[in-house]
Amino acid sequence: MGMRAFKMTRFLLAIPFLLLVSAASAQGGRPDPGCARDVSRFCRPLMDQGDQIVLQCLKQHRERLSKTCAKVLTDHGQ
Repeated sequence: MGMRAFKMTRFLLAIPFLLLVSAASAQGGRPDPGCARDVSRFCRPLMDQGDQIVLQCLKQHRERLSKTCAKVLTDHGQ
């Protein structure tokens, strides 16, 4: 494997990790500013149940989410 291929592989492996970290930080006590209001509004009782539960809640309320939060979800493949 050449140096260029090695760098490309490292870059491609970093993308999912960065998405996971950003999703975790968005839900772990410091919600993403784009969805903080929506999480508080629609998913407050579920906030202590973990990232995936809150994400499912946001998806269930997708039609009612702010445009900013809907974009955050879409940008993160949700």
